[in-house]
Amino acid sequence: MFAALADPTRREIFERVAAHPQAVGELADTLPVSRPAVSQHLRVLKDAGLVSDRAAGNRRVYRMDRRGIEELRAYLDHFWNQALAAFKATVEQEEETR
Repeated sequence: MFAALADPTRREIFERVAAHPQAVGELADTLPVSRPAVSQHLRVLKDAGLVSDRAAGNRRVYRMDRRGIEELRAYLDHFWNQALAAFKATVEQEEETR
């Protein structure tokens, strides 16, 4: 999931789709990459569960997938909680040694 956001262009595409649903052509018109490259980036984001798509006539419109974002948040929260617990333990240990 994190690897999907490692590429700066892919992050930009994700942020634009998160702001409002867009088709590949709309994204490609405003980015310095080709339409096939945008499609490939969107495929990676979709495979990671971060975006979903739906048919709208002869095009596909992509939007942020809240389920994927919730999974990403839960994953990060896990590490944040571990970091806070480790920090608390360190502080408590230092207080005991004083």
